[in-house]
Formats: sequence, structure tokens, C-alpha cells
Amino acid sequence: MNPTVEDRVPVLIVGGSLVGLSASLFLGRLGVRHLLVEKHADTSRHPRGRGNNVRTMELYRVAGAERPIREAASVLAPNHGILQAPSLTGDEQEWLFKEIDPGGGLARISPSAWCLCSQNDLEPVLVRRAREHGGQLRFATELVSFEQDAQGVTAVLRNRDTGEESTVRADYLIAADGPRSPVRERLGIGQTGPGDLFHNVSITFRAPALADVVGDRHFIACYLTNPEADGALLPVDNRAEWVFHAPWHPDQGETLEDFTDERCIDHIRRATGALDLDVEITGKAPWHAAERVAERYAAGRVFLAGDSAHEMSPTGAFGSNTGIQDAHNLAWKLAAVLNGSAGPGLLATYEAERRPVARETSARASARSAEHSHPGYVPAPGAGGGRQRGVLTVALGYCYPEGAVVGADPELPVVPEQLRLTGEPGTRAPHMWLHAGGERRSTLDLYEKSFVLLSGSDGDMWRTAAKGAVQRFAVALDCYLIGTEPDDDLAPEEGVDWAEKHGTTPEGAVLVRPDGFVAWRAEGRVADPEAALAQVFAALLGRD
Repeated sequence: MNPTVEDRVPVLIVGGSLVGLSASLFLGRLGVRHLLVEKHADTSRHPRGRGNNVRTMELYRVAGAERPIREAASVLAPNHGILQAPSLTGDEQEWLFKEIDPGGGLARISPSAWCLCSQNDLEPVLVRRAREHGGQLRFATELVSFEQDAQGVTAVLRNRDTGEESTVRADYLIAADGPRSPVRERLGIGQTGPGDLFHNVSITFRAPALADVVGDRHFIACYLTNPEADGALLPVDNRAEWVFHAPWHPDQGETLEDFTDERCIDHIRRATGALDLDVEITGKAPWHAAERVAERYAAGRVFLAGDSAHEMSPTGAFGSNTGIQDAHNLAWKLAAVLNGSAGPGLLATYEAERRPVARETSARASARSAEHSHPGYVPAPGAGGGRQRGVLTVALGYCYPEGAVVGADPELPVVPEQLRLTGEPGTRAPHMWLHAGGERRSTLDLYEKSFVLLSGSDGDMWRTAAKGAVQRFAVALDCYLIGTEPDDDLAPEEGVDWAEKHGTTPEGAVLVRPDGFVAWRAEGRVADPEAALAQVFAALLGRD
């Protein structure tokens, strides 16, 4: 007997943490109707997952959420760097790095910057913004079961407050339901990688006097290395509220019940070196660091995103950022398939692009934990040796050698040794400032709801080619002529050559995807731009 379907949506999102909420925001911005269900009654109350890298903030910028996120994060705006020390009261201390962006060089390649915004502060912003863009969000609602067929997914949901069950029919399902993903388990998708790395208990506490001990060392985190009381100290408000990550060893029979308030207070005092510190424990939450990547990112009409697809060591905050970027990659592809401009083949590129990024990034995260001697982490012999370079290349420079790109170098490393944002297909499109009608905006602000074609001196030919592509493929495509002539659409800042910045010539053109990655590049004059563009879209859109 088939259950009665009580709701129909194009996309069902299971999981309402950072990745699920970001997926809701991104889909809403693209006009995709969707339903998000989250088993917990509200957003996270625990201050974790605070490091939002520059690429994530670029995505939130384009989605109109950067400003409220920075407002929510204002209390941690002065904090930079990671400190390592046996205690806070001794003379011995070392900055593993003191500034996130020393010298301010990041402004040359991005309109955004890193942002420290704890999960409990970030999630409410995402909820508000997602709902403003039509997101239907149901908390205290869990996925009971689901079945899929060739046309869609049928899911049974339960209201955890009332026990009432309902059935939803969706075209696609996004599983953002965490590292122990019931959806992934139901699909029988395995995982690869070393597995568990270490375990911690995150302890929230009040200690107003600790601000005096910390002084002007406004760190992101401090790794305290007293062998009898090691751990990581993180500020919540730089005044009275703090978090301490204490190593936990369940493999040695240690239980969560062993972390009594008395033990936690004693541990914090000895770790900080402030032996008479007045400490009030306000919460405890276990967490597990692991390195795992799902063997597949999709099964039929169900897609994995975030921790359900990959787990990473927390050092570098790569995990949540990679998950948010998963959601962004998947959102525009689902939107294109649902509006009919792309075929289902486009969705296959989600795994082709994102899974290699997760493999490389998770390995870098583990190596960085080894480099930083993260409390509780004892790497396997030979793992993570040497100082890690190029954190920005992981955050911003990752590439798609294959997927929804044409002309990408198949030998292009997924995470390069050096950051190169010069317009190669498969890389994040370069940032440069543009002017139009008295408004200044980044090229990255152009990329969200459509493909974008940038051109210069042969602009009229490319504009005609773009119109032909729109008519033939019913694809959303905006064409901009960049230059200083009256008929040009956008003017670059003085002294900046848009073509050189994008690795082409004034007669060439660059096609950028809705997610801001270069889909294709013509490096010079093309005899028949319309035919060339038609061939490119035929390859990109995954049509049979």
C-alpha cells in the first residue's frame, strides 16, 4: 500500500546544521522550492565550527549573507593566529602563525576575508536568510525512511514533538545529516580513509578572570601542551565565555561520565597555569576527529554533502567549509536540471568535482593536525611530516580537472602547490574590481544565478553568440563587455587589464559558471564564436 503524499517539493534537505542551512540559502537564492528537516528542536547552542574561510565568505557574500554574518561574529573580529604554549602563565610560547592574512595580501585576490563566527552564532543568521528566500525549514522533524524510484524520492518524516508522521515526495534529496549519516548507511555507501584520528570533549565554561591571564593575546585557539593537562583553549567572547577541548580516550575505557565538573575544572586550571582560577562549567559535548571520504557522493536521486560525505580533522577548519562548498556546487546544478536547462548528466559532475577535493583536503587537514601537535592526536609513524604550506591553496585554490568544465588540464592538481587564480578552466574565476553606473563590485559578484560570458574588443560577436546559446539551450547566460568605451558594460579599475587577469587576450572570452568557476576560456579570436559557444554548452549541460 502506497502512503498518501502530503507534500511535494523539488528538493528535500535532511539535516539543518551549517551545510544543510547553506544548501537551503543557496537553493532559495536560485528560486528552487525546497524543504529542510532537522531532528533537533533548534540551531546549535554549542560554540564550535567557527572558522569560515575566504571561499566560504565569498559564497555568503554573493548570497547576501556576509554582512549579517560578520555582525554576528564581531566579538571575535580582533582574534588572529594560533598560539602554542605549556601554559598561559609561563614565558615559553610560540605562535604557530600570528596573522591569518599577514600584510593584507588577500585583498588582491578576493573581495572577502576569513571570518571567525561560531556555529551557534552563524546558524541563526542562515536560518533567517534561508527563510527570507523561501526556504521551508522544519526543526524537531526527523527522517524516518525513504524510498526512491526513477522519478523521485518518497520520504516519511516524523514530528518529534507530536509523533505525527507525514510523507513528502521530492525530485531530489540532499543528505546533510552528519558523519554517522543514516541516509548514507541506508544507501550502503562505504567510506575510505584512515578512520578515527582522536577524540575530544568540548567543555564550555565561564571564567571572567581568564581574560586577565590571556591579556592581549587575542588568539583563535591556544594549544596548551602540559603533558598532564593538555588541550585547546578557544575564546567565545574574549571576556568571560570560553571553550576547552580536552583529550578523551574511549579506547582506554574512558567514558564521558568520567569528565565530571571537578575533573574539568582541575584540568582547565592546570592547563592554563592559573591554578586558582574561578571556573563554572556550563556544558560538555563529545566530538570525534576522523579522516574518511564516502566512496560515492550520490545514489540515484540522493546526494551526500558535508560530513555525510567526508570527515576531516578540525585543524584548519576545512571540514565545514568543504561541506558548505559542496552545497554551493550542488545547488546550481540541481537548479539547472530542475528548470530544464541541463540534463541529469550535469548532476554526475558533483561527485567528479567534489570528491577529489575532499580527499585532498582531508589529507591536508590531518597533516596540519600533526604539524600543530593538536592535543589528543598521535599520528601514525611517518604521517604529516614537515611544515604544511599553502593553506590558502586548499581554501581557495582547489581545482576541477574534470567535471562541468571544457578545456581543463586533466593533469591539473586538485590542490596545487602554488595559488594560481588566472582564469584556467576548472579554477575559481579571478577577482577584480569593476565599475558601472557609479557602483563598484567584484567580478565574483556577477556569478550566482546564471552563466556569465566576459569579453572585450570582440564583444559584439560574443554578445551575438551568447544570444544564440540562450535561444538554443534555454540557459541563463549574461554577457558583459569589459572596457572603457561608452558601449562597454563594465569598466575595470585603472591600470587593470581584464584579459590579462583572466589569461586571455582582448579578442578572447571567458565563460564562468554560476558557482564562480571558469567553465571554458577562448584565449584569442575565434572564427565562429556562436558555433564555439554552442559546442561548449552542449558539453557542459549534461544533455543526452
